[in-house]
Amino acid sequence: MLRLALTKGRIEEKALEYLKESGYDTSELDKEKRGRKLLFRVGNEIEVVLAKAADVITYVERGVCDGGIVGEDTIMEAGANVYELLDLEFGKCRFALAGIKGKDFYQGSGHKIIASKYPAVTKKYFNEKGIDVEVVKIEGSVELGPVLGLSDAIVDIVETGSTLKANGLEVYEDVAQISARFIANVSRIKTKKQEFDKLTAALARTVKNKREKCLGEN
Repeated sequence: MLRLALTKGRIEEKALEYLKESGYDTSELDKEKRGRKLLFRVGNEIEVVLAKAADVITYVERGVCDGGIVGEDTIMEAGANVYELLDLEFGKCRFALAGIKGKDFYQGSGHKIIASKYPAVTKKYFNEKGIDVEVVKIEGSVELGPVLGLSDAIVDIVETGSTLKANGLEVYEDVAQISARFIANVSRIKTKKQEFDKLTAALARTVKNKREKCLGEN
C-alpha cells in the first residue's frame, strides 16, 4: 500500500477528483463522512494523509509518507529532496516579479529590496541573474511592500493579476511557471516501484484525458 500526503484545500479537492477519475474509490474522503479522522483509505491500495503544503514535503522527505501531491511553489521554496513523478497540470499559476506600474525595476544600480513570502525562490532567481538583492520576508499581503515603500518590488504567486492591478502594481517579468506535482520519497520510488508505476500511469491517463477534453472544448 502507498501512503500519500495531499495538500489541504484546492489541491486536495482536485487531487481527489483526479484519483476518482483514475479509478480509485475516494468515498471515505467525502467531507460529510470524514469527521475527525486523520488517515483515509482510497480503495485497497492507497492510504491518504491530509496536510499543509510544507508538511507534505516533510512527510515525504522523511519517508513517513511514500509520496504526495503538492504545489511546485512549495517544492521550490523548500529545496526539497524529493522525486517528481508527474506534472498534474492543475493549480496552474506563476511566480512573478512585480512592482509599481510604469516603473523600470532595473533602472539604476542602487540597492534593490524585494518583499516575498518565498525568500529562497527569490534569492535563487536573482542569483542566477547575477543581481544582488535584499529579500524581506512578508507573511501577509506582499503587495503592500512597494505601496508602502518597504521594497522596490515583490516576488509572489500570480494567477489573474487582479490583486496587483487593484493596488497599482504590474508584472515586470515571470519567474517560474508552477502547478501541482505528484512526488515520491527518493528511496520509496525504488522499493515500491510497481505501486508507483501503476498510480503514475493511471494519473497520467487522467491528465491526458483532461487536457484533450479542454482542447476539444476550446
